[in-house]
Amino acid sequence: MAKNLVIVESPAKAKTIEKFLGKDFQVESSFGHIADLPSKELGIDVEGDFMPKYSVSSDKKPVVKKLKSLAKKADTVWLASDEDREGEAIAWHLFEQLKLKEENTKRIVFHEITKKAILKAVETPRNIDYNLVNAQQARRVLDRLVGYELSPVLWRKVKGGLSAGRVQSVAVRLIVEREREIMSFKPEASYKVVAQFITSEGKKFKANLPKNFETKEKAAAFLESCIGADFKVDDLQKKPAKKSPAPPFTTSTLQQEASRKLYFPVAKTMMIAQRLYEAGLITYMRTDSVNLSNDAKNDAQQEIISSYGEAYSKPRNFSTKSKGAQEAHEAIRPTDMSLSSISVDYDQDRLYDLIWKRTIASQMSEAQLERTNVKIANNHNKKVLTANGEMIKFEGFLKVYLEGTDNEDEEQAGMLPTLVKGELLSNKNITATERYTKAPYRFTEASLVKRLEELGIGRPSTYAPTISTIQKREYIAKGTVEGEDRNYTQLKLKGNEIATKILTEKVGSDKGKLIPTDIGNIVNDFLVENFSNILDFGFTAKVESEFDDIAEGKEDWIAMIKEFYKKFHPTVEDVAENADRAKGERLLGVDPESGKNVYARLGRFGAMVQIGEVTDEEKPRFASLQGDQTLTSITYEEAMDLFKLPKKIGGFEGEDVIVANGRFGPYIKFHKMYVSIPRGENPMSVDINRAIELIKEKQKADAPIAEYENLPVQKGVGRFGPFIKWNNIFINVNKKYDFDTLSQADIVELIEDKKQKEIDKIIHNWEDEGIRVEKARWGRSNIIKGKTKIELAKTVDASKLTLNEVKEIIEKNAPKKKTTKRKVTKK
Repeated sequence: MAKNLVIVESPAKAKTIEKFLGKDFQVESSFGHIADLPSKELGIDVEGDFMPKYSVSSDKKPVVKKLKSLAKKADTVWLASDEDREGEAIAWHLFEQLKLKEENTKRIVFHEITKKAILKAVETPRNIDYNLVNAQQARRVLDRLVGYELSPVLWRKVKGGLSAGRVQSVAVRLIVEREREIMSFKPEASYKVVAQFITSEGKKFKANLPKNFETKEKAAAFLESCIGADFKVDDLQKKPAKKSPAPPFTTSTLQQEASRKLYFPVAKTMMIAQRLYEAGLITYMRTDSVNLSNDAKNDAQQEIISSYGEAYSKPRNFSTKSKGAQEAHEAIRPTDMSLSSISVDYDQDRLYDLIWKRTIASQMSEAQLERTNVKIANNHNKKVLTANGEMIKFEGFLKVYLEGTDNEDEEQAGMLPTLVKGELLSNKNITATERYTKAPYRFTEASLVKRLEELGIGRPSTYAPTISTIQKREYIAKGTVEGEDRNYTQLKLKGNEIATKILTEKVGSDKGKLIPTDIGNIVNDFLVENFSNILDFGFTAKVESEFDDIAEGKEDWIAMIKEFYKKFHPTVEDVAENADRAKGERLLGVDPESGKNVYARLGRFGAMVQIGEVTDEEKPRFASLQGDQTLTSITYEEAMDLFKLPKKIGGFEGEDVIVANGRFGPYIKFHKMYVSIPRGENPMSVDINRAIELIKEKQKADAPIAEYENLPVQKGVGRFGPFIKWNNIFINVNKKYDFDTLSQADIVELIEDKKQKEIDKIIHNWEDEGIRVEKARWGRSNIIKGKTKIELAKTVDASKLTLNEVKEIIEKNAPKKKTTKRKVTKK
């Protein structure tokens, strides 16, 4: 047994650190947090001091048991979790749950997993920083209070299974409000004038009028005035300019740039960065800081001089604007500046390349530019066209890296030919093109992170899970908006003639942007109306600021939580009691047959159309929305089409083929077969030919691939990967087998292995009584009778249980049948 036990939070991190420490050190992983608030109860003493009641979950108990045993045998325990608030809380939970002693427990931190950093950390241990622990506790407790109290309100007032969260609800609000800005935007037309000129040397370039014309008539009048005009270079100015590099990456800027340049979702960026960090290739990837250590700057300088020359080197410091950045001392950078590339896997290599280039570029010279502004006048009117050019005199940092941009319309100045003031120019053509003002852009994951950071909402560790959560909850979707065609006019002067063209462009189309769903809109409106303070951007940013104050020891976390809850809880109770149910209801029109109102609204199973009122004697008729239809976009005509289902569309193999709409979406019914219509496909457009195509695909997919013991074997791909189905048993097919070409021998082996595992799992089997006892996970056992499953404690030796003892356990633990109480009313 090693004298020193080092505990980190990840197995990959443990493996890397083990390489740097000697045989006297044993490195083990806690696999993240070992203790947390209970999952099935609030776990916070709201009647008293708001202290959280932490517990070790069942899946973490074996880890805790092992670590506790190792800690007892070690002379010194080193808590080496990350140096941020989460990492500090993990260290504290380890100290408490393992019952460690202060005299032989040391806290060590490092920003990179290198031998130098690890050995330095061991030489300079510190105590647990309880200010950081309390900041994490404050966030965890406040978010639990908000989620635990708001979610049941949503279940009662909107729809079951929903959730709310302090940061996630604000993120949804941003996306909902942006979408409504887009929907309400009224484009305004103007005419943009662009002229193409040819120099005396035959070189072409373009110039434009700085200000657009408001009407077609004014644009046409300008073009007419230019017929036969002489154009010349009226003014030419050249000015030196500089372009400076961007600072090294923080968490949010890495997420933004990886999205722009590598098209990574935010969660993927963080997952890959975590792997790079744990492999010792980059520094800690959750940071607000843009600082680089002196060692890092010196290493970068050496790399720049050796690779590009001394003229390209310019060491510099960057200042961090974020208030909470003092808890992380460095930006994200490579641990070894001389390692310009790695060979791990495709995505890790690309992200590392981005980090290396950004870090190196930040320590390089400015790019030296020459910017040229040309003004072109004519002798027929007073309008002056302008052209701008940019020439790179010295590349500087641009030799390595240029930061991306979220502005899709940003134009880069191009090169201009050599021009001289007073030079006459030939006019090839002048166009006046109708252009429309553009609606605000929908958020990408990267631009949402940028906006949250600008508002001071959330922290580096919260952005990725927040964006993942709002998509998993289906409040937000990465949608595909088809857009629509729009005609626009172009006037073109060529020679002495003006031609008019009507052209077409696609507007409003978007792919992969964040779009609110129907349920996202409804939940947001309900929360904004009833909990305006929680959804207020200023309030959320103020809470983050208070967490920072707690981390710095300037504020008491319990007092902060008490003050919040004092106002929050009464509001929750009032809304739960008095608020109206949210339906997101829209009146679309009147059904011509019944004369009843037609609504688009949220129902129990999702967005739907309803004919009639709930209060009518005759029940309302319902139809679920299909494909890309939403409560906000569906028209009256589209809604009425939904009630044409089910409908017979023809016959196939002597059976009727019917298109219908069900709880889980539209489908085709053929004989005893139900065939789902692919998502996004309008069931009203499905004809008999398309239906037969889908039926044949289903028949092929369901066809047995073999037989075993006179029973068919089918195969498919499910939630957990490829499987075969035999005798109503689903058997996973692992990578040992070629799923596409399973042989009969493979199938037999898979089925027999599964049968043997089922046999091995059974401890007792009283078939006459319909009772069996089986092995379960984590050393436990289950008693099974019909649909009742009872999990036994880990300490129970199930092999020694008698039938009578098992019956007693079933009697004691089986769920009781519900009895319905009759309501008696006095007449």
